[in-house]
This record gives sequence, C-alpha cells and structure tokens, in this order.
Amino acid sequence: MKRLCLLLLLIASTVFSQAQIATNIYWVQFTDKNNSPYSIDNPEAYLSQRALDRRARLGIAIDEYDIPVNPQYLQAVADCGAQLLNPSKWLNGVSVYTSSSAVIDAINALDFVEVVRNCPNYPEAQRNKEIWLENELRVSGSPVIARDFYGGAHDQVFQLKVNELHDMGYDGTGVIIAVLDGGFEGTPDQSCFDNMREEGRLLGVRDFVYGSTTVYSQSTHGTSCLSTMGAYDPNNMVGTAPKASYYLFHTEDGGGENIVEEYNWVSGAEYADSLGVDVCSTSLGYIDFDMPQWDHHFPDYDGHTAPMTIGAEIAASRGIICMNSAGNEGSGTCTLGIPADAEHILTVGAVNAAGERAYFSSVGPTYDGRIKPDVMAMGEGTYVASGYGSWWPYYNGDGTSFSCPVLAGAVACLRQARPNASVQEICDAIRMAGNNADNPDSYNGYGIPNFHLALETLKVDTFHQQNEIISVFPNPSNGNVHLKLIEGFTADIKVFDVMGRHLKSYRFDGLNHNAIEHFLNGLDNGVYFIQADSENGSQTVRLVITK
Repeated sequence: MKRLCLLLLLIASTVFSQAQIATNIYWVQFTDKNNSPYSIDNPEAYLSQRALDRRARLGIAIDEYDIPVNPQYLQAVADCGAQLLNPSKWLNGVSVYTSSSAVIDAINALDFVEVVRNCPNYPEAQRNKEIWLENELRVSGSPVIARDFYGGAHDQVFQLKVNELHDMGYDGTGVIIAVLDGGFEGTPDQSCFDNMREEGRLLGVRDFVYGSTTVYSQSTHGTSCLSTMGAYDPNNMVGTAPKASYYLFHTEDGGGENIVEEYNWVSGAEYADSLGVDVCSTSLGYIDFDMPQWDHHFPDYDGHTAPMTIGAEIAASRGIICMNSAGNEGSGTCTLGIPADAEHILTVGAVNAAGERAYFSSVGPTYDGRIKPDVMAMGEGTYVASGYGSWWPYYNGDGTSFSCPVLAGAVACLRQARPNASVQEICDAIRMAGNNADNPDSYNGYGIPNFHLALETLKVDTFHQQNEIISVFPNPSNGNVHLKLIEGFTADIKVFDVMGRHLKSYRFDGLNHNAIEHFLNGLDNGVYFIQADSENGSQTVRLVITK
C-alpha cells in the first residue's frame, strides 16, 4: 500500500465518493515534441510574465522541457476515442481514460507514441487506505493553550526562528506558494484564512484528479497543511508565512493507490511553474500501488527514476523551491516516500517541540547514498486548523505532512528576503543552518534549521558580482576546495565564518595556492565568506562546506 504522508482529524473526511474516473486510466508516453506550434523563442505563449521574470532574475534559460506537449499529438489520441485527463510537458505525455481495448490498440499504433501504461484502481485499495488511517491517524495530545501572537503555533514557529524573520518584515509578502494535496475541505469556512481572502492572497485553485471546478472537498488534509503556513488569526494561530499568496491544487486521489497520481502531481507542478510560483509544498509520498509492477523499490530511490521525482527535479531547475514530506514509515533502510529522494528539493522529517525526532519520521539514505531527510521541523504535536469550522477550529496532530508546510512557510520568508538567491543557494543555506549540520545523518538530516542564521549566510549576493577576482570551486565543497586567480597579479584573501569572525588572511598570487587551499580544506562543515581585494576591486564569495 502507498504510504501517504497524511494525518487527518477524522477518517470520514478522507473517503472519496468514487475513484478517479473508475478504473480504466492510462499514461500515454510520446516520443518527441516535433512539429510543435510552440517554440523556445516565444515563451510568452505558455509561461506567464511572472514565470518569465523569475527565470530572468535567476538566470534560468527556456529549454525543451518548457515546450508544451504537441497539441496535434493530444488531438490524435482524443480522435482514437480516449478522454484526455492531464498532459505533462516535462514528462511529454498525457493521462487518459478509456474502457475500450480497441482504443488503446489505436493509440499504440500512432507513430509518435512510445508506450501506453495501464494505471487502474482496484476496489480493495480504498479499504486498505481506511484501515491504515484508522491505525495511524489520530489527534495528538491536548490542544495547546494560546500564549502570544502566534497562539498554539508558537512552538513550531519559534523552533525555526522564523519569528525573527517576521520581526524583520519578512512574512512571505509577495511570495507565491503552491500547495499540492489531497483536498481542502473546510478552507472556505475556516476563519484563520479570512485575512488571506480579504487581501486577495488566495490566488486560485485547480483539481487535477476529477477535473472539477473546486478543491474544497474530499479531504481536510490540505486545509490543515495550509494553516501551518497561511493562518492569520492572532493569539489563536499564525503560520510561518502569514502574508504569502497561495494556489491550492488537488492532485491526490483518495479512491485508490494509482501511479497516475504521480503524473497528476507533475502536471500540477508544471502549472505552478507557468504561473510563476516560488515555493511548492507537498505532503504526499508514494511507495506501493494497486499494480505491483509500478511499486517503488530501493533502486528507484536514486533521484531520477520515479515520475514524481523527475518532475520535482525539473521544477527545481525552473527556480521553484520544492519541499516534500519525508514520510511516516519510521526507521529502517530508506523508508521515504517518492519524491523525497529528489536531490534538489528539501525533504522534511518530523521532530517534537523539544527537537527530538518523531518515531514515525521516515529515514534514508537514498539508493545512491545521499542523506535524506534534508532537514527537520515540528511534525509531532503540530498545531493545525481542523477544517471543521468554529465548533472545533484547531487541534494538535502528528505527521511529516505538517512538518513540511511549517518549513515551507519559513522558506517563503527567506525567498522574500533573498529574491536573487538560486534554489541551490537557499537549500544549502538552510541545510548549513541546521543544528545537525556538523554531523548530518539519515535520521535527522542536517537537523532543525535556524532561519535567521540561514538569512545571514545569504547576506552576500554574488549573483550580480561586478568584480570577479577569484574563482572558488567546487562550491558547495566536500572539503576539497580550489582557488583560482582570475584578475590581477595578486589578491589579499580574508576568510570569515558565518558569524563574521576573521579566521585567516593570505596574500595570494595564483601560484602559492596550496597553503590557502589546505586551510580551507581543514574547515568544519558550515558556511564561510572569502573576501578578495586586488587592484581591480573587491569580491566576496560564499563557500559552503559539506563533508
């Protein structure tokens, strides 16, 4: 059974009335994007101005992945008699529905179709999910008594020091977060979102499962996740990004265990990219399916095999900071749910208010030996909105479903403060600001990040550096750092730690590099600043060391 990272208040809220368009769902994989009416030279046809502005700001070029699926291919598949569901330009295919084997034969016969994969649901899958929910999903502890402006969310906000970013004016304003989930029942009636609605920061919704016009049904899970970021109910609950703007996308089908849900998610992430979204928060994970041939085994956790992992990697390459729950499968060898294995996203595990890892929090490493989860946030006893209105507005719940959006809101505040930092720079700064950064492992990753510290590590914007005097590579480094003199005959080098303490001075002529490189290679894990002064000016390079 697929291990969803779901933690809901009531079982009934997760029971969908029917599976996604019955059982006859297929994925049609195309071979190419030839003869497309779209081109790299005219991205305005398929990307919003905000998306283009993000690419320009971060120096990301338009490429073949951005070209939409060839509409002629889609029309040809439809002409065979299939109902089109969700196309994916990143994966170059489309999910379809048909109950006719003759239609599938006709689609397979098309020259530009590589393969057609069957992705059915089975009736027993729903009961399996209900049993899992009954065993695993429950309210945690007693409700927290409101103590200050943040109310019951005090611990989860202060644990990440994101309150200090709020005090500096970084509360998510101007940043757009997409929440991809299993449903947002109760969101329109929950008072903690009144401010979001009044200020027009709930930008839109879309259903990638049923194709309906609303996402406010099926499950309260998305509502609870949204509240950890977007709630603004002073003295009751204030989230980690209370002034960010939000899109709500329904991608998870509660009626079965179907790999097509991974394709739904990729289509949702593509849509988020086209809208110019900055941050994606996803509290879902996939391991096993109705059809065993689609199950994810350990070798699949290599960062580039599962459909959703591929999509998450592409989303990150477009400039979106993606967060995903690690999963609730506890200890073992790689108990993560896809796409938590993706390299360039932040995979989030769960801790309690005391900073101790929750027993249920999934662990790595990935198949190729990378540390996962990346970081931790409060996912045990997390304060969330219930989705059931004023008669029971808030409760404490358990799950990496909640630690993920808690951290995603903090990331949005960091993005607001550092709009020109790359996805890699932000993720590295967050990892290095973790309380386990000196000794990261596959249980706690780099630990609980201090977002004020992460902000400090990003204080030097090297993206538009005017004077390039030295080159420092690789960066991040595993402890084997090289320096190269680019301009001038000599440079005076100074090395500082993240607290601004002067560690080393050196006169560098480009030839005597061994001594300074030996010093840098001996530094502990962390973030450092290398200042170079020459006759041509001054340059500061941020160096991240992760041994």
